[in-house]
Amino acid sequence: MIIVHEYFHESIISYTGHQLSSLWAYRNFGLQGDSIVCFRGPCSVEPTEMVDVEDVLGGSSIFGPHMIHFIVEHFGECLESGVLRQRLLISIIKDALAFPELVRRGDDLYLGDRKLSISIATASPVSIMIHAALNIVSEGTPVKAAGLLDMGYNEDQIVDFGKRACRLYTQEMASVKMACCKVRGVV
Repeated sequence: MIIVHEYFHESIISYTGHQLSSLWAYRNFGLQGDSIVCFRGPCSVEPTEMVDVEDVLGGSSIFGPHMIHFIVEHFGECLESGVLRQRLLISIIKDALAFPELVRRGDDLYLGDRKLSISIATASPVSIMIHAALNIVSEGTPVKAAGLLDMGYNEDQIVDFGKRACRLYTQEMASVKMACCKVRGVV
């Protein structure tokens, strides 16, 4: 039984914020139902596409010249569930990187005072959506950043990491589902 579809897309995709729309994985890759999709590419999100109003009001820019992205969609969930899944995904990514100096603060990862990740969770009329991305390179970002290449990863290892993080997330979701199916209710 597939609880969450996982897919690594080999080709480069430029993340613009448009990908954070319901049924994106189904429309683009035929993944009907809950899913996690991973791909590499630049990131440039215009203020009109930003879903974090705090970033918009603060005049923040979201840009990275080369990142690894994760798009997650779960159906029939509320926004709070989406934020909790987002933080679980970030924790899974942190564990998969196995880099001792890496610290999670809320929904982001830091290497010292350098930011490695961006992340957001939002709700659509039919699902919750999560975008998380890690810098592959640290140059050219609007904030002091860390990148996977700075941490000693090479391109092949980055692809392997993306696939492993997707697999760990889907395994965790299957484990959560099974945990829900083994307990009796109490009155």
